[in-house]
Amino acid sequence: MEYQIAENTRRCAATNRELQPGEAIFSVLIDQDGKLTRLDYSRQAWQGPPEGAFAFWASRVPDNQDKRRLAFDDDLLIECFQRLAGETAPDRVNFRYIVALLLLRRKRFKFEGTRLEEGKEWLLLRCTKTRTQYEVENPRLTEQEMAEVQDEVFKVLGWN
Repeated sequence: MEYQIAENTRRCAATNRELQPGEAIFSVLIDQDGKLTRLDYSRQAWQGPPEGAFAFWASRVPDNQDKRRLAFDDDLLIECFQRLAGETAPDRVNFRYIVALLLLRRKRFKFEGTRLEEGKEWLLLRCTKTRTQYEVENPRLTEQEMAEVQDEVFKVLGWN
C-alpha cells in the first residue's frame, strides 16, 4: 500500500516563502492528481480555500524544538470524514476508516454494530454530538497497514 501525500514543506504554497515557527498559517487538504496533499499558506497570501479542497484550517507553524503533544481538532477530523463519504478509491476508503477509528477513540463516535453486505463489513457509528449515524467500510487492514495509514492521516493534518 503506497500513499503519495506530500509532507508539509514549511513553505507558502502561493509565494514559496519559508514559513517561520510560530507564524499564523492556513492549511488545506486537497486532491491533486488523485493524491491527498496538504498545502500551507501564509496569512498574507491566503485567498480562501482552493477549489476542490476537502478541508481547511488555521494554525501556526510549530517550533521545531516544541515537543509538546499536538492537540487534535475533532471538528476537522469529522469534516474530513464526512467529505470522504462515498469515495471508492482504496486509499480514500482506508483514510476514512482510520479517521473513523480516531473519532471512536476520542469518543466523538459511538460504535453501534456492524452489517455485512456482498462480502463487505460496514461499521455502524453514531456521532455523540449530532446523533447522526454513519456507515464506514472496514477495508480489513493489517496492523501494519493501519499504522501506515494513521501516520499518513497525522502527516497530512500536520499532527506528526
